[in-house]
Amino acid sequence: MQSNKLRSYIYGMKKSIPVFFGFLPVAITFALMAVGQGMSAVETVCMSVFVFAGASQIMAVGMLGTGAGALSIVLATFVLNLRHVIMSTCIFRKIKIKNALLKLLGGMSVTDEGFALITTEDDGKCDVFFMLGIITVTYLSWVLGTVVGVVASNVLPKIVADSFGIALYALFIALIVPDVKGNFKLFLTVVITAIINTVLCVFMESSWAIIISTLVGAAIGTFIVNDGNENTETEVAA
Repeated sequence: MQSNKLRSYIYGMKKSIPVFFGFLPVAITFALMAVGQGMSAVETVCMSVFVFAGASQIMAVGMLGTGAGALSIVLATFVLNLRHVIMSTCIFRKIKIKNALLKLLGGMSVTDEGFALITTEDDGKCDVFFMLGIITVTYLSWVLGTVVGVVASNVLPKIVADSFGIALYALFIALIVPDVKGNFKLFLTVVITAIINTVLCVFMESSWAIIISTLVGAAIGTFIVNDGNENTETEVAA
């Protein structure tokens, strides 16, 4: 029994190796941005240790650079991370976990990449130890990358470190483009949200404009964006 648990754990770690190399450069970029915005090395590493949310951490650092307050940063990251509630629910429906501590650990450690690995794995190979193997690799790669970025910030010229701020925009473009390709309604929702944010920035702080435009855009999207599966079913029925 113990050997099966260990085998499943190691299998989860092996499946996460590509994610490891994907997380490292993003974590390094986050650390360079954070240090560039005035955060100390300890604060930067602790943020990755306790938050462990790539897109949210980069957005929080970007908002910090614009002078946003703590409340607006917390609300913005909360809205951005709402998808994790759904992802955690899907994972726990596939992997039956009775231990409350393991549920908390799994819920806190869910990432987009980890979610993809778990939900696409065969049910026979997907158990709590497989999940823990994925969590181990993804978490350590993010923290390790942050440490490397903090060290690199003391070596790289300031102009090079500051240029990594473009990663914030690149990251969100990378998240959006795969979904909007071939889906005009989703593309339209993104454009409408961007326009709302641009207009709101004229009348209020950009940090609050991001929060409001995100919520309004999401609300609009629920009415105009169709589920891909629904479309497929309609085509088959026709």
